[in-house]
Amino acid sequence: MAYETLIVTDRGPTRIITINRPDVLNALNRQVLVELSSALDDVEGADSVRAAVITGCGDKAFVAGADIASMKKLRPAEAEYFSNLGHRVMDKIEQTRVPVIAAVNGFALGGGLELALACDFIYAADTAKLGLVEVNLGLIPGFGGIARLVRRIGVSKAREFIYTAHIAKAQEALEVGLVNKVFGPEQVVEEAVKTAQHIAEKGPYAVEYAKLVIHDGQDADQGTANRLEQHSFGLMFGTDDASEGITAFLDKRKPHFQRK
Repeated sequence: MAYETLIVTDRGPTRIITINRPDVLNALNRQVLVELSSALDDVEGADSVRAAVITGCGDKAFVAGADIASMKKLRPAEAEYFSNLGHRVMDKIEQTRVPVIAAVNGFALGGGLELALACDFIYAADTAKLGLVEVNLGLIPGFGGIARLVRRIGVSKAREFIYTAHIAKAQEALEVGLVNKVFGPEQVVEEAVKTAQHIAEKGPYAVEYAKLVIHDGQDADQGTANRLEQHSFGLMFGTDDASEGITAFLDKRKPHFQRK
């Protein structure tokens, strides 16, 4: 499908989704969210895609936030619908079968950080600035940012960030565990793609099941999470991944995984 607010390209088995609204620092509006949802559906249905990278167009912003101009006249019911749409898209990122890496190449504020938090992990440029700044506008995060930030950096630190609208520079974000790695601005997308390509070499079903077990088990008690892992471990032995991986190991050769 043709997109007006996204650029979607493939680099081998890696799908790169770029938010393309540089004139407004890639701000999220309804159209962007709807197109993101569609792009994620395409990823889900493409067996050739093994990992994805989400980034922003230009060198200033990943996503500077939600489109405030489009939100100005929202009534409460309309605002709740917009929040619901954002939640559905962020949930879809979390539940997409392939790992999704956020390559934060500039500002990731408000909805932009919420988008990054929905990804499996975040790589940031050393010029990046990240924060949930909605209280500056008399609002709160609306796309799942509160719960995800708490899970990412802990309750106490998340409270401080959210209550004060704190904007963390890349190094601080790295130190508190908000981002995984920091690179130069010209390297961050390439490093994210490099990691995505590395993931793509692994068993596709194994990676998908690992993502599922992490997602569904992270809020469960340990016993429930362990039972989910046991069940999924057993299911793996019915896949081509396990057959090829074990055979290749015993034959002392590199495995050639395929998703059928």
